[in-house]
Parts: sequence; structure tokens; C-alpha cells
Amino acid sequence: MKKLTTFLWAALAAGNLSAQTFIQAYKNRADLVSQTNITTNLQEFSNLGVKTTGSLNNANTLAWIKNKYTSYGYSASQIVEDPFTFGSTSSKNLVITKTGTLYPNKFVIICGHYDTITGPGTNDNGSGTSAILEAARILKDVPTEYSIKFIHFSGEEQGLYGSSHYANDIAYQSGVKKLDIKLVFNLDQVGGKLGNLNSKIICERDTSGQSGNNAASNTITQQLATCTTLYSPLQTSISNAYSSDYMPFEQKGYVITGFYEYTRSYTEHTVNDTFANVDPVYVFKVAKAAVGAMQHFATASSTVTAVSGKEKPLKSPESVKIYPNPAQDILTVELPDPTIKDFTIEITDLKGLSVLKSENQSQVNVSHLDNGIYLCTVKTEDSSVTRKIIIEK
Repeated sequence: MKKLTTFLWAALAAGNLSAQTFIQAYKNRADLVSQTNITTNLQEFSNLGVKTTGSLNNANTLAWIKNKYTSYGYSASQIVEDPFTFGSTSSKNLVITKTGTLYPNKFVIICGHYDTITGPGTNDNGSGTSAILEAARILKDVPTEYSIKFIHFSGEEQGLYGSSHYANDIAYQSGVKKLDIKLVFNLDQVGGKLGNLNSKIICERDTSGQSGNNAASNTITQQLATCTTLYSPLQTSISNAYSSDYMPFEQKGYVITGFYEYTRSYTEHTVNDTFANVDPVYVFKVAKAAVGAMQHFATASSTVTAVSGKEKPLKSPESVKIYPNPAQDILTVELPDPTIKDFTIEITDLKGLSVLKSENQSQVNVSHLDNGIYLCTVKTEDSSVTRKIIIEK
């Protein structure tokens, strides 16, 4: 991935953004990151060998990643192989889309490459790949207002070919932005080296190229640093983005940020970039930070379910389905346990004024409501879930 060998370290992220506060539900989900899963992903990635773009090992690695998403429950329609060529070489990116509840056509991208040059590339970039996979597993059924794209790029090591194809031919076509992208969050070489002090992560901001997106990138990167300290044990440092898969997006004016290891491993692009040399605990911590940040960036549900044992709970808030969204006439609420009979549905406007209340009915008529954004709260005796909904006729 990155070819430079020196850094100008900036000051530690202050984390003083007043609009960003600790959210217990985000922490609960970040704590679902499994060290066993991370370690297994790193081992399996390493066992797939040298993954030169266009090689059989490269194709096998794409299939391995795809199978992971299938095992997490992502549908075939959510998983798209994105082919590209450069010169005589052909390869594929893998793009997985999770649709947002409020802004289905605006995307938060989390990405990293899976190709390598020399050696199995367990750090560069099995580490980023493993962290993204764990984030995708945990966030699969978490309602997020913005859509998420989990993207695994190939062709990075030869010159950002996979990400350039996606940015230039998919996201941006004929001088027009075809994808409305809120931000691109890139994970590359976040594995450290076993035996190093791996307690800090670099949060990368845009300082070159298109000047119009620099300020927004700086803000997003400060938010990334804050999320890291809120939802993981890692300390943070702010430095500059360069030479990885976010750069083609930056050149098209999109907002970028990223993670990169703080204490350099210097195993990248060598036969020593193996599972034996990477630090799985560091990758585990990075994944926790990534899960916390993605919830913030995509505006995940912040409801924590309370349970007393008297009434069957709503389980996790993610398990309650409220659809369609946007809605026109009928709104359906699907509870995870069909034996729950005593519940209420209340819809309020954004000022807190109740505009509709229904008891023990899974379908409610919303045809009389004006177009706009509302809050829909589903309550049982000891549990409640609140979601934003759109009425659009």
C-alpha cells in the first residue's frame, strides 16, 4: 500500500466535538467484536497466500470474502462483484450494500484492499479486510439512517486500479456524481507488528488534491478520532491521507478519512507480512473503533432495550422491523416475537407532538399524516424502540 516511510505526526485528536457524545448502544455493539473472529480471519487470509491482482489466489480471496458475507446473512442481491481491467490484467472488487432507513440513496463507504504484492499480506491488508468483515457482521441488522457500502478493492498495490475504477466509472460518470457518498472510510495496514507497542491508531485526513473537500475531511477525521476514544481502548493521532484507496474518491471531490497503524511494522510488501508477525489484538481494537465510528457516520439506532423479565422483551432494537420507509398509507410494525400481544405504537413529529397512537395493531393507517419526518416508538411493558420514519405520498 503506502510507499512513504516517514511521517509528520500531528497532535493527538482532542475529541472535543460538542455534538458527539457517548452512546451506550454504540458501545454495546462495538463490544460485540470477537477476538476469535478477528484471529480466524487473519489466519485464513494469510493461508490464501500471495494475492497478486489477477492471480488465482486473488480470485480465491475474493470468493473467501464473499462467502463470509453469505455466512453473515447478506443476500445475493446485496453482494455485487465489480470487474475491472488494466492492461492485460483482470480482477474484481466486491461491493456489499446495506440500505439505510432514512437516506437509502446516500452512502457511507467503508473499504480496504485485499490484493498483495509479496507474501500473504496479513497486515497489508488482511488486517483491514478482517476489521471490515467483523464490522459487517455486527452491523448487518442494525438500522442505520444512511446506507452503508462495504467495499473490498483489488488492484491497490499496482496503482489503486480497483478503487480508481469504482470512483471514476461507478461513483462518478461523465463529469457527474452518480453516487451520493457521505464519506469514504478506508482501512489499510492496521495490524501492527507483534511485539511492538500497538496502543495508538492514525486517523487520516485530506490535505491535498481537491481543496474543496479538505475542511469536511478534517471534521470527519476529528469525529473518527473521537469515536475511537469513545468505543475502543486505542489512543489517536491525526496525520495525512495518501497513497491508498480513498485517493481516487478524494480526486472526485468526495470526503475521505482512514485508519493506518501508528507504530510502523515495516513488514508490508515483504515475505515477512505473515500471520506470525501481525498483532491480532491490535486488529481487534481497531475493529471496535471502526464499528463505533461506522455507527456514528451512518447514524445507527441508539436505542438500548431494557428488560425486567415480566414481559417478553423486544430483544435487540435491530430485530423490530418498521416498513415501508418511506410510507404512504399503511405502516407495518413487525415484532421479533409473535407472542407479544400487549404493545403500543406512537408516532410523534420532530417537535415531540403525538400525531398517532395505536394499541396492539401491527398495521397503522398513516394516510392522514403530512409528508415529512416523524419518530415511531414501539413500546411493550418493559421495552421500547424508536425509529425515524418518512411519510412521502
